[in-house]
Amino acid sequence: MKTISYRGQLDMGLQDQIRLKTNKGKVGYKITKFQVLSTLPGQGSGHEYIAQIYNKDQTGSIGGTVNFTDSELLAVVFQEFRNTAAGTGAGMNTTIIFDNAEFNQDIFISITDATGGTTPCNYYIELETMELSDIQSTQLTLKNLRTITS
Repeated sequence: MKTISYRGQLDMGLQDQIRLKTNKGKVGYKITKFQVLSTLPGQGSGHEYIAQIYNKDQTGSIGGTVNFTDSELLAVVFQEFRNTAAGTGAGMNTTIIFDNAEFNQDIFISITDATGGTTPCNYYIELETMELSDIQSTQLTLKNLRTITS
């Protein structure tokens, strides 16, 4: 098994598409790491980043709501930072949750700041790759098609 990584930067409320699908869909992926970091770490009064990875385009519905019953949701990072200058006490708390799901199609990353901040945010994702059999490839592709049509 091989690990590949992706990194990028997003403005609040926008989405990036990571292109993973192949013509035959014979490569599968699993999320092994998902991290975020402000473009201005330690500056300002603070932030509450909510970064999410979906297996379906979220354009038009990007927001700060996290719904674990959403079958399209693959991973979530919540990062809260407070600076002592804001009078709330310094500290950072990060919560990372990801499904152990396998997929073979593109994924979509979005980031919002629950405090209404507009500072862009960096993301880093590591994916484990795996060879898929014809049956596994067909199952994952059909599952993705059902998700897209729903």
